[in-house]
Amino acid sequence: MKDFDEGKDLNKQDSEGEYLLRKSPEKEGYEKMGEDVAGFDKLSGKMNFAENLQYLRKQKDITQEQLAERLEVSRQSVSKWESGQSYPEMEKLLQICGMFHCNLDTLMRGDIKSTFAKDVHGYDKFQSKFNKLVAGGVGLILFGISIMMFLSGLGMDEMLSGAVFFVFLIVAVMIFVVMGLQKDRFYQRHPVMEDFYTEEEKERAYGKFTVRMAVGVGIILTALLFAMIFSVKVENIPDPALEERADEILGGLFLLMTTVAVTILVYGGMEKAKYNIKEYNAEANPSPEKKKRNALIGKLCACIMMAATIVFLLLNFATNFSVPWIPFAVGGILCGITAVALSKEK
Repeated sequence: MKDFDEGKDLNKQDSEGEYLLRKSPEKEGYEKMGEDVAGFDKLSGKMNFAENLQYLRKQKDITQEQLAERLEVSRQSVSKWESGQSYPEMEKLLQICGMFHCNLDTLMRGDIKSTFAKDVHGYDKFQSKFNKLVAGGVGLILFGISIMMFLSGLGMDEMLSGAVFFVFLIVAVMIFVVMGLQKDRFYQRHPVMEDFYTEEEKERAYGKFTVRMAVGVGIILTALLFAMIFSVKVENIPDPALEERADEILGGLFLLMTTVAVTILVYGGMEKAKYNIKEYNAEANPSPEKKKRNALIGKLCACIMMAATIVFLLLNFATNFSVPWIPFAVGGILCGITAVALSKEK
């Protein structure tokens, strides 16, 4: 009892409140208790706290130094936790649970990997819905332009045909806003996602991706061939007014085929990205610098598309420009260039 009081059989507490697990034959009883606290169960094969912490940190793609900074401890402390030499005090354990969105019992005793290896958050269902609606929104905008050109070619007033396009545009924007907000909410609720997809599922997804890319490119090439063949016949129409209408109808048909192709390409690319869980975790947990870049990209793209809309209105209502939808295509390209240029890590 005297030895116990003198601390010979007690774990030593360091400057940060960590209880160091000593290794000696005399301390077998306390080691057993320490292992129980750390959640290590050799008989059942469960992961211990050290392994759970290391797994969670790697899933969030942060270093020991970054984790230590967030917990306001030294990197050596995190290293000791992950090597099983020590474990944190209760305050830090609760902080870790909040950071990685897990409960204390699972962190200390459970198998974190098996918990995260299932789609318990409905990621696949949500992402599939998001991909379909966003790709559909892109298709709606292009489809609206196609309908506008068809109606103009059939003799409808340009202002009315432009109003029809804006109906499609409004619906598409509403889809983008709703799904964007839902995606942000999903990221906030589930910032860390385990890669639960099997290699077979990823291979099947990649196979579908290649088929969709081939089909999309094939449709675009077919549309180009169609436009080249019939544009010659349109040019031979003797009546200039009739030729102009036929040209708009031909442009509408070409854009309609392009709409189908672009929708397939966008959906195929988004479905492929769905299986990249590592990228999801990085996007859901952006660094402060990346947050600033994303905000800047959003503002610049908003300005670009507003300018494209103004140019579209001027061309559609104030001039006789035959392809007023070009500003949106140029705006989309500029947004893509802006996003790629500003998204590069320093």
